[in-house]
This record gives sequence, C-alpha cells and structure tokens, in this order.
Amino acid sequence: MTGTAIDAVVAGCTVCEQEQCDGTVGYGGSPDENGETSLDALIIDGSTMNMGAVGHMKRIKSASKVARLVMENTKHTFLVGEEATQFAIELGFKETNLSTIDSLNLWKQWKSNNCQPNFWTNVNPDPKKYCGPYKPNFLKHSKPEPNLVDSKNHDTIGIIAIDYEGNIAAGTSTNGAKFKIPGRVGDSPIPGSGAYAMNNFGAAAATGDGDILMRFLPSFHAVHAMKYGHMPTEAAQLAIDTIANYYPDFSGAVIAVNKYGNYGAACHGFDRFPYSIANLEHNNVSIFYTTCTKSNS
Repeated sequence: MTGTAIDAVVAGCTVCEQEQCDGTVGYGGSPDENGETSLDALIIDGSTMNMGAVGHMKRIKSASKVARLVMENTKHTFLVGEEATQFAIELGFKETNLSTIDSLNLWKQWKSNNCQPNFWTNVNPDPKKYCGPYKPNFLKHSKPEPNLVDSKNHDTIGIIAIDYEGNIAAGTSTNGAKFKIPGRVGDSPIPGSGAYAMNNFGAAAATGDGDILMRFLPSFHAVHAMKYGHMPTEAAQLAIDTIANYYPDFSGAVIAVNKYGNYGAACHGFDRFPYSIANLEHNNVSIFYTTCTKSNS
C-alpha cells in the first residue's frame, strides 16, 4: 500500500523522536531550567492547508503523532502545555517521564556551572554570572542578540514529502532549546516558521535559533518566493538573507522543495548544513551539504 505525504512526514519524525536524534528531538534531551523535557511538533497538509501542532507538551513521547490528531480530529490548529498532554492521553497515548539519566545529568552540570548559558537578559542578578531567581533591571536594555546555537543545538527535524498524487506535506519535531525558560515554545511548531507547505508551489522547513527564526516566518517566505518563480535554493537563500540583515550573527538553515520535486537549501552561521534527499533518482537516502554564509563582522 502506498502511503500519503502526511504518512511519510509523521513516520520520519516519529523515527527521530524514538532515536532521540542529536539529543534535540524526542525524549531525554534539552532539559529546561527545571530539568524537564517538553516537546513541540507541527504537521501541515499542503493539499488542504489543514495543520496541527503541539507546543510545550510534557510526558508524551510521540509529539508528531499527536500533532496529526490535532489536525485530523479537531477544528483547532495548535494545542499547548498541560492541555496538549491531556488531549493526547484522552486519545490513547501513554503518559511517561520524558527525562533520562543523561538529560538530568546535563541539567545538573548546567546548574553547577552557575546556570550558563541561559536565555535571560536585562535582569538582576547578572544572568551571565549567576542563576536566578531574577528581577527586571529597568535601567538596562541591551540590544537583542541571537542565542548560542551550534550543529548539535539547532533543535529541529524538518521533513518535506511529495506523494504519488502530487500532494505535499511538511512537519517538524523537537524538544526545543537546551536550558530554555520553562514555558518557552520555539519556531518549530509555528506554521510558516518551522515549516510550511502549499501544493501549488512547494514546501519549506527551517532549523536553527528558533527565537530569531519565528520573527521572520522563513518557511512561509521561502514557499512564497517559489510562488513567484524562484527555484528552491534561491527561495531558501532569500529567507535566510532577510534574517541575516537584521541578525548577522544568527545561525539557521532553510530547506525548500518545489512542486516539481526540485530541492535546495541555504544556511547562515554554521560552516555547512547537511540535508537528506530520497527520490526516484536516488535508490537510497543521499546526504547533501550546502556552504553557509557568515557574518562580515
């Protein structure tokens, strides 16, 4: 039986959730300031523009499968927090602890290192030297700056699929940023940021510094660039360049596929960015690399 594009995206994300890809997808990774792991996921059907997402979901391992049920079994688009967990339990998912010995040890090391790095700014005591609790510092307003992101901390798997009927789907899954402030939701489950898909044009997915990426909706940007005739690599580069103009030191990447199956990627801040392709021209999965642009500073 031939599966759909949605089936492929959910299956791919689920494997990564189970395998704990790079420690940034699935259970047992990216503990927050309290040592807990939470999950975000997004599924988009480019044939109908229906979509489902979960954010800051705790104690449920299969985030992408739950996102699919939000899409298929509710009239909503996005469920978050404890209520997303309860939704999953109601529909038959097993509640389980997402922490592991490794994730708890990572958190303990972070605590013993004066909570460095963290995501606080303009607070007292100095967050670059001390743990909280913090209070606002109304006399100090520093310039917004990107977060520390490297090849092991850009916190998302993004998948795009085109099926035999030409339907396009896209999705993401992540456990977010390491040592995030509890309650933080990144770009991954945000439609148009983490991923976007439209049958008539193509699809895109993004990864990197999610707090910066979501301010620019790079996946939406790339898909609409393809709408106006840009090839996937050009479309991805336009989305990346827009962000780099405001945040030259940010790190991130966008992959894009048009409705004809042409593909490409662009990135900034990393040395290079790997992405995988499986199609009729490649019997096995092939890994490609794109060289990233860098800040001139």
